Amino acid sequence: MNFQSFDLNLLRILDSLLILRNTTRVGEAVGLSQPAVSAALRRLRDVLGDPILVREGNLLVPTDFALSLQEPVHSALLMLEDALSGGGGFDPARLDRSFVIAASDYFQEMLIPKLAASLSAAAPNVRLKVLPPRSRDLAAMLTSGSFDLALSIDVETPGWITRMPVFRASNAVVARRGHPYLGGLQWGDRLPLDVFCGLPHVIFSVNEEFAHMEDAALARLDRSRHVQLSVAGYHGVGRAVAESDLLGVLPTRFALSVAKMAGISVFRLPFDEPLIGMFLYWRERETRSRELSWLRNMIVEQLAPFDETNAPVTDAEFSLASRE
Repeated sequence: MNFQSFDLNLLRILDSLLILRNTTRVGEAVGLSQPAVSAALRRLRDVLGDPILVREGNLLVPTDFALSLQEPVHSALLMLEDALSGGGGFDPARLDRSFVIAASDYFQEMLIPKLAASLSAAAPNVRLKVLPPRSRDLAAMLTSGSFDLALSIDVETPGWITRMPVFRASNAVVARRGHPYLGGLQWGDRLPLDVFCGLPHVIFSVNEEFAHMEDAALARLDRSRHVQLSVAGYHGVGRAVAESDLLGVLPTRFALSVAKMAGISVFRLPFDEPLIGMFLYWRERETRSRELSWLRNMIVEQLAPFDETNAPVTDAEFSLASRE
């Protein structure tokens, strides 16, 4: 490879590809279209003489050569960012500060166990506080200075709030184990539409609304459901379902993760709906902060395995959770 003619802009795309492993999400992260990212991947393959990412079923998997590049490329970009920002060398091990993240119990369940281990190893003096969002008004939460970062679904924000995609997820229906109206159904089966509409529901909401995207999907089918209860936590949905005949809708992998503890069964929705995008938000003026950039990258890397864009929840995952 002739390094003199190498387009260094490709390194930023390579770094994102090795973390996110999806051309659409990389495009969202770096501000390019999906075709532009695919073209950049082809250029990387030509220049480096390696496929970089290969498809295995629905997954894009890095080659051994690509994995050998991941750490040095990522470290080099961080060093370059640090140099251009005018600061000295950034070493997480010497970092001594607190971060506050707004995140629902859904994100806490999926993120915190791995993030805690990574922080302990890389930055033992960092203190991380994770609090539930007070509302869907992320701009107000970030403006107040009470939070450094926020994890949420796709919401409208002003121009001085920026974001990056972290993963996309599906939803599933949950019901108490041994529910009298669900006899004969196996975990992972599609719940019949008449059952979904005929039983009362509990939903997660941080405001006064009693409608979700499932209600829009039902309206397109000229159907509706009765929402009897709204709670401000995903675990609250599980607890309400476990002690009643209510149905609930939860992110699928979250539901499978807590099913044994909550005493619930998990089924597929009776209709198709698009995957829900999850995003990491922060103040635009802090985009170049070395400390926050380091934490953002760590969060994105920890959450990447939960992305269902190329790895939907399988029947085997439902079956395994049902036996626990």
